[in-house]
Amino acid sequence: MKRPYVEVISEMTVDGKLTLKRGLSSKIIMGLMDEHSHYFLHKKRSEFDAIMVGSNTIKIDNSILTNRLATGASPIRVIPCSDGSIPLTANVLNKDAPTLICVSEKADACRVEAIRNTGAEVVICGRDRIDIDLLMDTLYNRGIRRLMVEGGPTLIWQLISRKMIDHITLIQIPYIIGGDSTPSLVGGPGVDSIDKVVQVNLTDFYKVGNHLITEYDLYYNGKNE
Repeated sequence: MKRPYVEVISEMTVDGKLTLKRGLSSKIIMGLMDEHSHYFLHKKRSEFDAIMVGSNTIKIDNSILTNRLATGASPIRVIPCSDGSIPLTANVLNKDAPTLICVSEKADACRVEAIRNTGAEVVICGRDRIDIDLLMDTLYNRGIRRLMVEGGPTLIWQLISRKMIDHITLIQIPYIIGGDSTPSLVGGPGVDSIDKVVQVNLTDFYKVGNHLITEYDLYYNGKNE
């Protein structure tokens, strides 16, 4: 399997939270970002061939996922959605940038046709659910060499668990939210023993506006994949 270089770029609070409460949009805390960090995020988007978020993030945030502030093109928007249940009114189905919706074979044919009628492209990447290996191979074969991932926590866990994330850039929002069940950067079942933790190596840190930016390489089994 060949795959793109994958970088997670995400904003989060000082205590690692992505929103106020589970089920609420992350756009709430993005509203706390200053103009410099918003520009930084959009400039980053322009540096990638494609940008990917999970379908649940689309349903909650109704993200646009385009570069609207910096010089440069918008990346291809990639949304894995096994059953094709992405809302037909979703912003990613507009004409602002090309969109690729990845579904499984179980997705309803009428639903798939309705998505295609919006102008988005639909590809099958799995039988009962999204096959991440096949998805990455499909993206690579389409010429996508650099893939930015903005969320959500479940998708990021799936990629980390398959050793597919190469770099993480975090935009720290200088606020604290708290909450036992408030979503953080990485979701999923997590690891159950210390020997399974994923090592990261701090490669850079700097300030953009009022926000600390930290960058990390990821190491799996003691090496960068």
